Amino acid sequence: MKVTNISDLVDRIIAGFRLKRTDDMSFFLTESLPVLQEGALRLQTHFCGNHIDLCTIINARSGRCGENCKYCAQAACHHTGVDEYAFLPKEEILANALANQEAGANRFSLVTSGRALSGSDFEKALAVYREMNQTLSIDLCASHGILSREQLHRLRTAGVTSYHHNIETSRRFFPNICTTHTYEDRIRTIKSAQAEGLCVCSGGIIGMGETWEDRMDMAISLAELSIESIPINALMAIPGTEMEGRAPLSSEEILRTIAIFRFINPTANIRLAAGRKLLPHNGAVALRAGASASITGNMLTTSGTTIKEDMQMLHDMGLTNKIAYTNVGTCGAH
Repeated sequence: MKVTNISDLVDRIIAGFRLKRTDDMSFFLTESLPVLQEGALRLQTHFCGNHIDLCTIINARSGRCGENCKYCAQAACHHTGVDEYAFLPKEEILANALANQEAGANRFSLVTSGRALSGSDFEKALAVYREMNQTLSIDLCASHGILSREQLHRLRTAGVTSYHHNIETSRRFFPNICTTHTYEDRIRTIKSAQAEGLCVCSGGIIGMGETWEDRMDMAISLAELSIESIPINALMAIPGTEMEGRAPLSSEEILRTIAIFRFINPTANIRLAAGRKLLPHNGAVALRAGASASITGNMLTTSGTTIKEDMQMLHDMGLTNKIAYTNVGTCGAH
């Protein structure tokens, strides 16, 4: 398929057409950014309305990770000065979750360093999820690495509704950023989570040296996996990692990527994550150009923005994080 008119493509996508791996997508790189953004906004408005999903995370176990992901401040092979600590006390996690719920966030996730959460730490996590599920109304998400089908089942029964597990980049480029586990390890975990009835949140990082073709390949791979929530992180090169010194992406490049992901994954929540500070007005422009969600509060090791600031931004823009879908798409709702 060759695209000659963006507006016509938007109409076709709304009618049910989906871009495939075999389609010629070179137009994404030659079309003007404003035209792509206009099309992305039309798709976002149709499938997501004026709803912006806000999720929050807590770093429940930090540092000393044995994997060698080149971008990560928590890898033991890097020397970044990141805080290192064992699994947080239950009381601290519960207080944080309650505060995020009261501030208006839609979702709350525990994130832990390491290849996989296991043993006593996994049991601690399950106990916390059960208590949060019983006492709070906020949706519960989890991000604990490469888990088994049985572990994912236990998370689901404990009250977790969504599992986060990025594919990070394209299959081709993945070995350039990590060699201690494979791209296929991540795909297998995603499919196991879906088989257990979990919504999957999976995206990646741009700005690590990948090509535009790698980014489009990642977007297609996520579409093929029917991913409902897609966080797009712009690399914040952390001193001490192997990405140290890499120049940050321009806002135009990040915005073009977001628009492309909206075209390829029209019903998903395209979620702003790390690197929002590289965008004008802390990402506000992206929320009118394809992004329908955001991580709020603090990132794992790079500062984000507060829930209060984001809630005010949404209000000023005439947007809301209240669930009120009126169109045909789910846009990551579950």
